[in-house]
Amino acid sequence: MMDPRLLADLTALFHAAFVAFVLFGGFGVLHRPKLAWLHVPAFLWGAAVEIGGFICPLTHLENHYRRLAFDAGGDISFTDRYILPLIYPDLWFPGGFPAWGYAVIGVFVLGLNGVLYLRLWRRR
Repeated sequence: MMDPRLLADLTALFHAAFVAFVLFGGFGVLHRPKLAWLHVPAFLWGAAVEIGGFICPLTHLENHYRRLAFDAGGDISFTDRYILPLIYPDLWFPGGFPAWGYAVIGVFVLGLNGVLYLRLWRRR
């Protein structure tokens, strides 16, 4: 079996790439409209996770691998230090990110992508 720490880091990196796609994939759709078949479900999922307040399965998978690696010890990884705070805003705030903040993120995702898709629709 692969190293659980490596699997956790790879899962976190994939998660970060997915979050970036949710946020910025609409710009790619403006240039490649067929990408919408992947992007629409992704951004709707991302917004639903944020607004609904539930946890993405990628987070559960990453946490599973981190628990498996817990006994292995070692230093904090690049992913732990730099990537995870990009995915999980609560890591930025000592008291935790406010619950309403996640809803704001979800509404932002819907609004940004709504504007981009409206622009694409008007072009056609």
